[in-house]
Amino acid sequence: MRFGVLGTGFWATEVHAAALAAHPAADLAGIWGRDVTKAKAVGARFHVPGFADVDELLAQVDAVAVALPPDVQAPLAERAAAAGKHLLLEKPIALDLAAADRVVAAVRDAGVASVVFFTFRFQAGTSTWLTQAARTHLAGGAGSWLSSLAGTPFAASPWRQQHGALWDIGPHALSLLVPALGPVVAVQAGAGLRDTVHLVLTHASGTASTVTLSHTVAPMSAGIEFFVHGDAGRLALLPDTEHPVEAFTTAVDELIAAALTGGAHPCDVAFGRDVVAVLATAARALDSGCREAVGG
Repeated sequence: MRFGVLGTGFWATEVHAAALAAHPAADLAGIWGRDVTKAKAVGARFHVPGFADVDELLAQVDAVAVALPPDVQAPLAERAAAAGKHLLLEKPIALDLAAADRVVAAVRDAGVASVVFFTFRFQAGTSTWLTQAARTHLAGGAGSWLSSLAGTPFAASPWRQQHGALWDIGPHALSLLVPALGPVVAVQAGAGLRDTVHLVLTHASGTASTVTLSHTVAPMSAGIEFFVHGDAGRLALLPDTEHPVEAFTTAVDELIAAALTGGAHPCDVAFGRDVVAVLATAARALDSGCREAVGG
């Protein structure tokens, strides 16, 4: 499968392009970026052309891997789907529900395959954890992701600075708790210091989970942990953040399989849309100070 990468930042280069260039069943065909000079530079590193015209790149590929800010990604995903290209997108797929719905409609109308790269969902440890959770009568769960962007390649990311941990790492939390506990139907939210947020998620199963997210804690306070609990005790997951290229390689494998079989992927754009719906609900709950129904 011939892939084009849309994006020229750290994640586009060090994860998307690097994984595709080394993938045995994928052919990295080119790079597009809003800055053509950067696109050509990234392309030169991987011995592929850099494109100034996204439609020119789309004409030469079967699929696109997108690593761009969500508000830039969404319309380009629509455009690529309309051109018949399979989609490997970043999370969140958009910054509002209307844009996410348009991406879902474009994928449905074109009949292309889609995978959203919720990193942890493409790791063996997570698959084992979710399998164990499915065998347990669960009563609830919790997740905490505390981080500091200072000194990281993402520190200068404008959209992360504007929208904070809720929209950046909130999707990862939901990608774990939703398949374990069921769809989220209501959200309560409280703000902590700086961009820290605390969520109480009510799931359709009748269970509840809590989530704490931050990009602005002291570096020595950083850490990630998730657990669900039920009749078999507590099932803990410490996600792997050190091997994103390996996880992305698995995501490429699964997009290729979905394209070949025509089957839906559990992390497709429809799931990505549902994650956006919960995030938008959480943002409303933060503003209102009230419990908000998802989609309300």
